[in-house]
Amino acid sequence: MASVPRARHSFFHQIRHYTSNAFVTPIQDGAVRSPPDVHDSAARSQLDISLGGRLIAIKDNICTTDLPTTCASKVLGDFCSPYDATVVKMLRQAGATIVGKTNMDEFGMGSHSTNSRFGPVVSQSQSGAGEPLSAGGSSGGSAIAVRDGQVFAALGTDTGGSVRLPAAYTGTIGFKPSYGLISRYGVIAYANSLDTVGIFGRTTTAVRAVFDLLNQHDDQDPTSLSPNTRSRIGSLVSRPIFTSRTAQSRSATLRVGIPREYNIRELHPQVREAWAASIQRMQLLGHTMHPISLPATKQALSAYYVLAPAEACSNLAKYDGVRYGQRAGSIDDEEGYLYAKTRGEGFGEEVKRRILLGTYTLSAAAMDNYFIQAQKVRRLVQRDFDIVFRQANPLQPERQAANGADQVDFILTPTAPGPPPSLSSLKSTNALDAYTNDVFTVPASLAGLPSISLPSVSQEPESHSYGMQITGQFGSDSSVLDLAEEFQGTVSQSHA
Repeated sequence: MASVPRARHSFFHQIRHYTSNAFVTPIQDGAVRSPPDVHDSAARSQLDISLGGRLIAIKDNICTTDLPTTCASKVLGDFCSPYDATVVKMLRQAGATIVGKTNMDEFGMGSHSTNSRFGPVVSQSQSGAGEPLSAGGSSGGSAIAVRDGQVFAALGTDTGGSVRLPAAYTGTIGFKPSYGLISRYGVIAYANSLDTVGIFGRTTTAVRAVFDLLNQHDDQDPTSLSPNTRSRIGSLVSRPIFTSRTAQSRSATLRVGIPREYNIRELHPQVREAWAASIQRMQLLGHTMHPISLPATKQALSAYYVLAPAEACSNLAKYDGVRYGQRAGSIDDEEGYLYAKTRGEGFGEEVKRRILLGTYTLSAAAMDNYFIQAQKVRRLVQRDFDIVFRQANPLQPERQAANGADQVDFILTPTAPGPPPSLSSLKSTNALDAYTNDVFTVPASLAGLPSISLPSVSQEPESHSYGMQITGQFGSDSSVLDLAEEFQGTVSQSHA
């Protein structure tokens, strides 16, 4: 098969693009695994025609047996997992070739892929001053690998926008599926109730091919939706039928919501222009635009940065230098500070900051005022979405209010409030300013909804590519991909 020559091509491609720092553990030339023997009937039944021989990159927090999994952190050293994550195993069984592990923010904590022991991911796109730009985070390495054509698709993880934000900054497509559809077994946790394996691709077709393969129940993941639940979702979630990609013969007219709360004062003028242009494209496709309100959006970001660090401080407690990973000093250290030294030397500044924040919000003195309140805000965010969507939430259909005339099928918003900043400007940016990059992506994460970021452009000359985000009701992943494919076709035509 052609997978070995393709992988060797990717190996030399990685060398040519080494300055982007997208890969942290690229596959070695000559170490490519051959796909399953297609003459074997059992192996042949597992092979996927669309993925056979395709090159796939994997974010460095997803376990692989043949490559180290470090989460871009010193605390894990050169840890090699004894097993493949379920998503990696499924890709290999389908005949895909894993070509390397991609750079990221340490343990997924960051918005620009700069908090890495391996150094920042560098986007070759440049600002007006000729400086390299941020690749977004935390899955910036995967986004750059796809954008530069090094791989067919790449896996990342999305906790509060870590797939969609890099996609917006790099002009690629980044898809966060509904929570629980793709297995998290073998994915090193940041925040269990939010973490979702996401997919990068240059086309919606590539993203769909990977999603269709991975969208299966996994007994090893307790958060994976059961077959019965998936069947119930399939029977309840209606899928608009797109028999044609042209407005003249389209078979479904959709109602697309434009939330007032996303038109914030801080929205960059060119992003606003790109949003307006995207609305016009939707209208040219025959879909109707409707203003909606998501009032809890204003509190969503604050709630996220209480809940995610709280879960993180618990998940990261196991990195103590005793069982695995890097150890500072000896276990018989006379000063007795093995645990503190290991964590102090192993974790980066952003990870330490979030551990401290999470520890505080879970303390007895702060639990009621912060963590419990954030959980209430999360429920309000979920309720807001259930109210505006015409399709009832298949997990909680009783939440939907009876106001169908004002409801919509999808929501269209910018992915990020501004263009990608230069890497040099990030050195003078404080942590709170960096957190605001997630303001448009966090709500869908809190509600567990499917959301995809697509490249769009402003009508202004010499503008960057900006990400537009399409969000659907829980379980409507296929419909989100349908609309994204239709929308992407109009963008491609506008550039032709």
